[in-house]
Amino acid sequence: MFDYDLIVIWAGSAGLPAAMYASRYKLKNLVIGEMPWGALATSHNVENWPWVLSESGGNIMNSFLLQAKASGSEILQEKVEKIEKTGERAFALTTSGGKRFTSPFVLFATGNSYRHLWVSGENEFLWRGVSYCATCDGNFFRNQVVTVVGWWNTAVTEALYLAEIASHVHILVRSHTVRAEAVWMDKIHAQPNITLHYETEVEEIRGDAMGVKNLLLTNKTEITTDGIFIAVGTSPNTSLLDHMFVDKDDDGTICVDRRQETSIQGLFAAGDVTNGSNKFRQTIMSAAEWCLAANSIHEDFLRFVH
Repeated sequence: MFDYDLIVIWAGSAGLPAAMYASRYKLKNLVIGEMPWGALATSHNVENWPWVLSESGGNIMNSFLLQAKASGSEILQEKVEKIEKTGERAFALTTSGGKRFTSPFVLFATGNSYRHLWVSGENEFLWRGVSYCATCDGNFFRNQVVTVVGWWNTAVTEALYLAEIASHVHILVRSHTVRAEAVWMDKIHAQPNITLHYETEVEEIRGDAMGVKNLLLTNKTEITTDGIFIAVGTSPNTSLLDHMFVDKDDDGTICVDRRQETSIQGLFAAGDVTNGSNKFRQTIMSAAEWCLAANSIHEDFLRFVH
């Protein structure tokens, strides 16, 4: 029959809790992830996870990993290279190490990738003043000057959030207008500590051992800032499913139903890669969705497979 009752793709904050729940349901499961612990592990400090006052993302994800292992889940640190649907409720996955596994159910948790500016200093000062999530890192810039780069709703809503924390917020817009809803722009103009800079782009992020200090702009002027929040969008990591023609929305995220199942029978998805939870990209939402997905898979396993 099958090698596993369930295979989880990606060992992040969605996949590992799902595996833990699946193990508690006595489903034999395997988690495959090229980089252990997912994107949260790169966050230097997390203060919005329940029961944790302040902890590194790496430590939190290590706890997720240990909990999944302790519950009975198997972890394989490889990349899934190919996924095939071989039957009504049957899948075959091939890894970068040449291994092949079969399962009646797959949970897809590959998340999104932040779009970068690809400018000098962006990688150098990552988590030392460069951030892609105001909700995650904004509190570390209390009473400081920050800069938001972007021109859509996400950028202006993050700027409004930061305006409640920081002493001043600059918004850099590459064109002559902001492509955000009028209601958000009304709020932006009403904020005395927000400055809009049109037709302005970043050429270089500068700083020292302590972190970001200023930005060199393409017009060769500089802006002094303690942090830069890059909000130019995300790209869902769904290329692995392109050949399966799974339903996606206009943003390219995977469409799921209330049970976290995709348009392909037996294929479930949750976390940042889906349109679930009103697209609120937070670790707690990913974990909750994957627990729901594990429960749904358990129900289907008992009904169709067991």
